[in-house]
Amino acid sequence: MAVMLRRAACLLLAVGLLAGCAGLGTKLESPKVSILGVQTLTTDMFAQKFKVRLKVENPNDLELKVTGLEYQILLMGDSFAEGNSTDRFLLPAKGEAVSSLGRLISRVGGGKLENVDYEIVGTVYVDKGMIKKIPFQDHGQVDFSRAGRKADR
Repeated sequence: MAVMLRRAACLLLAVGLLAGCAGLGTKLESPKVSILGVQTLTTDMFAQKFKVRLKVENPNDLELKVTGLEYQILLMGDSFAEGNSTDRFLLPAKGEAVSSLGRLISRVGGGKLENVDYEIVGTVYVDKGMIKKIPFQDHGQVDFSRAGRKADR
């Protein structure tokens, strides 16, 4: 009788472990990260500081607690800015959120450029069980003709 109870307990434990591990294989789709706008904070003869507003879209059926971003932004194929942000926000399931990257330093002039091709690559850091980071890569166009206006700090 004790042997049967032990076997039943082991079987229940194995079933419980398998059910718990089933959630570990969940693969999250990469969020879509796009640049909404760029504003100049300061400028001098060596570099400019910008504020970049991002839209982050979640294609997943699960909400994501974002704990930070690591990114590199390329304009017309050349490096514009890179860094990380520790801004935390909740990204709803199948929803979106707006985040700002402040004080990006660039040696590329903003000028009067319109519809500049950009690429943004990086990692979204999340607090979602065993999943801690999700890579992303997106591209589009951004209008720098408005970058000359001073940003709200």
